[in-house]
Amino acid sequence: MPVSRVASRFAGIEKSPTYAILDLAAELRAQGESILDLNGGEPDFDTPGHITAEGIEALSGGFTHYTPSRGLPELLTAVGDKLLRDNGLAVDPARQVVVTPSAKHALFLSVMTLLGPGDELLVPTPSWVSYPAMARLAGAEPVLAPLSADNGFRLTRQLLEQRLTPRTRALLINNPNNPTGNVLTADEAEAVAGVARDHDLFVITDEIYEKVRFRGEHLSIAALPGMADRTVTVNGFSKGYAMTGWRLGYAAAPEDVSAQMLKVQQHTVGCAGSFVQRGGLGALRGPQEPVEEMRAAYEFRRDLLVKGLSGIPGLVCPSPDAALYVFCDIGGTGCADPTAFTSWLLREAKVAVTPGSAFGPGGERHIRLAFATDEQTLREAVDRIHSAMERL
Repeated sequence: MPVSRVASRFAGIEKSPTYAILDLAAELRAQGESILDLNGGEPDFDTPGHITAEGIEALSGGFTHYTPSRGLPELLTAVGDKLLRDNGLAVDPARQVVVTPSAKHALFLSVMTLLGPGDELLVPTPSWVSYPAMARLAGAEPVLAPLSADNGFRLTRQLLEQRLTPRTRALLINNPNNPTGNVLTADEAEAVAGVARDHDLFVITDEIYEKVRFRGEHLSIAALPGMADRTVTVNGFSKGYAMTGWRLGYAAAPEDVSAQMLKVQQHTVGCAGSFVQRGGLGALRGPQEPVEEMRAAYEFRRDLLVKGLSGIPGLVCPSPDAALYVFCDIGGTGCADPTAFTSWLLREAKVAVTPGSAFGPGGERHIRLAFATDEQTLREAVDRIHSAMERL
């Protein structure tokens, strides 16, 4: 057998399933097919005008050079103000916050800083597809804790503690959750905090969907007693502010952890884009009405999609608390394999969705459909799925 030309760390790491479906849908479109894309989670709204204006002004003014690796001081201050106001987190922004090119990169910094070879990262699933891959790239091992659709994918302390080992180093929690749309309850948040405190673990909490919430209170685990010194809070601008292409996020962490995260940043990307950070400053300090308008539009679309899909025999579609997705149970269709069902939908209905199995154990028998698109597309997608199911 030939010697591998790449590092062993790539063993077991697959391409992102969501990007694979996006690529296939694009290929079919290039062949002239009319494909409706409910696969990705990218807001279809333009970035609010006042944010774009900040970026344009920065560009026009020649603000195109490096910034401090940690981030613009004024943006760090704005992030600190946001965390105190919205999340109850009192941090020193000059020492505990790192501004990053995307929340995804903030997650990667967190994983690289906290985990090493032999360590384990406990991840409740279904969860975002990149978490296990990040752990493996850091040389660690992801340990998946499957949640059950039978109790609405709710988290319990017992579930977490059953999968702890002497090598467990951290928990990674997505709140609100992609793909289920669940918002952590107070009991669930305390279960996570209790496990972390009692077993001396870190928690990485991905809160990117915080502003796309339809019911339930957002609870940041770092604000719970005893958790500020063992939690890395990750957030960003992509979802709530429709800034996916800007690639801007941040992480707040204990000072000693943040200092090491900064080293990873300095030796990888250096810093987030200068004019992009100015846009982020406009997002945090500017009017918030556009955020609420987009949230209300998503709520309308959620209700439209849930109602439409629930009228199709064989599909069970709970209404999500938050995020941009419906996690639909296809068990009643006679096809329990979500990958096969997804391929069939793409071929027969010309609708691209994501198989629930892409999100790890617990996602079997489900598909994820995004409602981050316009009303007409959603209505047509429901009609196509309904027609295809009737033909089936």
